[in-house]
Amino acid sequence: MEFRHLGKSGLVVSEIAYGNWITHGSQVEEDAALACVRAALDAGITTFDTADGYAQGRAEEVLGRALKGERRDGLEIFSKLYWPVGPGKNDRGLSRKHIIRGVEDTLRRLGTDYLDLYQAHRFDHGAPLEETLRAFEDLVRQGKVLYVGVSEWNADQIGRALKIAEESGFDRIVSNQPQYNMLWRVIESEVVPVSRREGLGQVVWSPIAGGILTGKYKPGEPLPENTRATDAHNKRFIADRVGDRELLERVQKLAPLAAEAGLTLPQLAVAWVLQNDNVSTAIIGATRPEQVRDNVQAAGVRLDAGLLARIDEVLGDSVDRDPSLTRSPEDIRA
Repeated sequence: MEFRHLGKSGLVVSEIAYGNWITHGSQVEEDAALACVRAALDAGITTFDTADGYAQGRAEEVLGRALKGERRDGLEIFSKLYWPVGPGKNDRGLSRKHIIRGVEDTLRRLGTDYLDLYQAHRFDHGAPLEETLRAFEDLVRQGKVLYVGVSEWNADQIGRALKIAEESGFDRIVSNQPQYNMLWRVIESEVVPVSRREGLGQVVWSPIAGGILTGKYKPGEPLPENTRATDAHNKRFIADRVGDRELLERVQKLAPLAAEAGLTLPQLAVAWVLQNDNVSTAIIGATRPEQVRDNVQAAGVRLDAGLLARIDEVLGDSVDRDPSLTRSPEDIRA
């Protein structure tokens, strides 16, 4: 395993992190989830990412049980809040009430007394930004949170948060957690430049595009069973892509490029993300331990410029680059 700093902070993280969105507490049984976390630990992963909105808190509980007995100071545990976790109007968003109450529930479920990184899972248009940042600042001062980050914020929102932090003397946000992969590059034109300038690192989710970049979805063939594309609850996240025959054909053309580099397609996808020096860590998920063991082989891989150019040529106009695609709900309390 290789390691990087989280942005320009002093926190060091494994360049491949393990995340349990979708899988833990919902898609896979707990024994399988525990086996995947064990495989991650055995592979040298020290960074684990979750959120209170994943399976309504069950994902945090499963991760807490999976990490029980590990040396806490040898791990970096990240969580997030914003999405609804209850029926009330204050059971969501980034109000002071939800943040202060939410962290207590997250710490209890994870079985720890502090988080290495606590992240605003989306931007809250219905809460004053200063209120949100002051609540996070209080958690830092209490020692319940060591660093603060955001997820899926656009460049303007990040800039506004940094300005308020500077004017108010708050700890600055150190990271952003965006979707980023060969097919989804919407952060490159605006978010990455401001992050480089201000010292934020990217904590990337979906480096294999929800499984699309594994090559397992073949154009013109039935969808394989027991995959995200056939899961009743989660197929909506990749439905458009698995129905795009041209895209799937392009992905199949990446397989020879991966083979030339001595990599599997998933390894190539994860390694591609890590070529961006603004990426601090790439989050992988898994339903089986062998998927973890395969993906971690991307750590430390360096892809040459010629290969990167050939990847771009193969994918062509299938790549999404529009920065306006980074957006949060207008009213999470509706």
